Amino acid sequence: MSPAKVLIAQGGGPTAVINQSLVGAVLAARAFPNVQAVYGARHGVRGVLQEDFVDLTGEDINHLERVAATPASALGSTRDKPDTAYCLQMLEVIKAHGITHFFYIGGNDSSDTVRILMEQAACAGHPLAGMHIPKTIDNDLMGNDHTPGFPSAAKFVAQAFAGADLDNAALPGVYVAVVMGRHAGFLTAASALARQGVNDGPHLIYLPERVFDIDRFLADVKDVYARLGRCVVAVSEGIHDASGKSIIEQLAQRKGGAAERDAHGNVQLSGTGALADLLCEEIKSRLGIKRVRGDTFGYLQRSFLGCVSDVDAREARDVGAVALRLALKNGATGSVAIRRDAAVPGYVSEYSVQPLEAVAAKTRVMEDAFINAAGNDVTEAFVGYLQPLLGGNLPQAERLRGRPVTKKMKPQG
Repeated sequence: MSPAKVLIAQGGGPTAVINQSLVGAVLAARAFPNVQAVYGARHGVRGVLQEDFVDLTGEDINHLERVAATPASALGSTRDKPDTAYCLQMLEVIKAHGITHFFYIGGNDSSDTVRILMEQAACAGHPLAGMHIPKTIDNDLMGNDHTPGFPSAAKFVAQAFAGADLDNAALPGVYVAVVMGRHAGFLTAASALARQGVNDGPHLIYLPERVFDIDRFLADVKDVYARLGRCVVAVSEGIHDASGKSIIEQLAQRKGGAAERDAHGNVQLSGTGALADLLCEEIKSRLGIKRVRGDTFGYLQRSFLGCVSDVDAREARDVGAVALRLALKNGATGSVAIRRDAAVPGYVSEYSVQPLEAVAAKTRVMEDAFINAAGNDVTEAFVGYLQPLLGGNLPQAERLRGRPVTKKMKPQG
């Protein structure tokens, strides 16, 4: 086999298991005697551009295993979205270092970067195998049953809502929590796994796959509050009206302000508690409910230490190793996908490689079968889909079972 040099980078938002994919690839490379070096690019493609590499070739295996079990991106990450000119500069660095295989661990934009880079390498006649290794807590990559990073983030969301629901039951009121997800509602939907009993929250779940109407939302909250004396709500940050305008932008303008925008000109949905605050204000002012609280699950859900699904960790390791082996053995280029083998009882996953064009810059959203008819909850089909990915049962809460004592006095006040 021809001599090979491997370069690995991590892009986009960190996850609890992204380092499993990194270590899976690094260790798989050691089975190939022709691999002369394994480099890591610090802070994603920006590190490639700046030749900011670290040599992982001889990294101690015990240390690598500890890194694998650590959340967030060990190499560092970036939000850069390379265009053709950017990728041409990357290619010059890759050629200068004799890189023959490039692996990018990331989401939609990362897969598009690999696609552009491979096109430019082919045009330049440079032999380069490029593989996209899937990662995103949003679970929005096309061609995948699910994506590494999502199950662990979903586990955190479910457990956080379970705790918030217990709190809300102890001190009743309305609780609204906003969860990441601009276009896909998978992570917000995961809050449904918090429920143990029929009256447990979240009682309402709103996803970006459905139009959000503020009046209908308030009617839903009013109905639940009248029935239970409390209400727990899960809301995706990407909820929007019938025109496609984000609710955070709509409500901010109604209050005489303007929604923040990020470096790419998009309405800032993450990193701010504005949407939760605005929805809580609507509930207070229009429903007259006094005890209303809001939270925003920002970075917390991405890399929470000690809340990792063992299924997620195993599969994240596998996709890194599979990408490395296929690229080194067959010169494969593409994006690794996780598929669920429906023909086998229980849960069994399998891996394949799909063309970069099938994933790059595309967004998967929740299937209709996963969302209820009213658009304010998920179905049992979604619960059945997610349950095996969490790696066992979630912690169970216990309630007191004492019988009410007969009152002796007339009700006071």
